[in-house]
Amino acid sequence: MQCLHAWVSGRVQGVWFRQSTLEVAQANGLTGWVRNLDDGRVEVMACGNEHGLMQLESWLSIGPELACVAEVKASRVEAEESYSDFVIR
Repeated sequence: MQCLHAWVSGRVQGVWFRQSTLEVAQANGLTGWVRNLDDGRVEVMACGNEHGLMQLESWLSIGPELACVAEVKASRVEAEESYSDFVIR
């Protein structure tokens, strides 16, 4: 299964970024996870259909209203494990 692995930097913690990412991922039928990193970035692993991955990747560059996204580094990867839903880690 195709997955999107992304790191988002900027003002992305404490602004509902993970919860909003979860909602966008679920709305697009994706599985995987999102988590805060100690360096202030957010990491995302999302798996599913190409359209859903494109929608999420596009949204990550904007984020929720309170966020200020500086950069998104993203790549397509093969799933290393199977995810049954999308969760906040």
